[in-house]
Amino acid sequence: MPYPAQVDRQSIIAEAHQMIEAEGVEALSLAKLARALGIKAPSLYGHLRDKTELLREVNTLTVQQLSIAVQGAVQAAPPKPHTRFLALALAYRAFAHANPRTYMLSTTSAADELRPPEEIMLGVALPLQAVIAEISGEANSLPALRGAYGLVHGFVMLELTNQLRRGGDLETAFVQSVEAYLRGWEANRKGD
Repeated sequence: MPYPAQVDRQSIIAEAHQMIEAEGVEALSLAKLARALGIKAPSLYGHLRDKTELLREVNTLTVQQLSIAVQGAVQAAPPKPHTRFLALALAYRAFAHANPRTYMLSTTSAADELRPPEEIMLGVALPLQAVIAEISGEANSLPALRGAYGLVHGFVMLELTNQLRRGGDLETAFVQSVEAYLRGWEANRKGD
């Protein structure tokens, strides 16, 4: 256990993130978090106002980590836009599977006070939009982005909540779905 003097805002958020991932957000309490950090619960209030702020910061950390994963996939992929977008989608899916509880918390929090700052959210959206713009054309990049996000996020959420139960290889189905979506936008652009 860390000494109280070694506990800072980042370590509190990181511990809460780990606790949520291990046990779910329902199991997280400030008292339990303080015990895990080796401090008394009131000490947390020197770093965070309340549990709402803590959850917002956990969501922010999750989205930052997702952004790093997505941007890394785009940078490492071959230059063809279709290939880069598929790599990005697979990195997104892999991240969600590796962090299912914090991913779901960060992407399903409807309350504004739990949402990460807009600039953090753009860290995920802008790389997706830049790549999809190369496929759909700049003028169609926002609707293409929204559709791609709906496809990728929706598929991942259905997987994480065990709704895709009819068998088959889900990764193959995911890849086929993303590729079909991209081909549709490529065909649409050629038809313009």
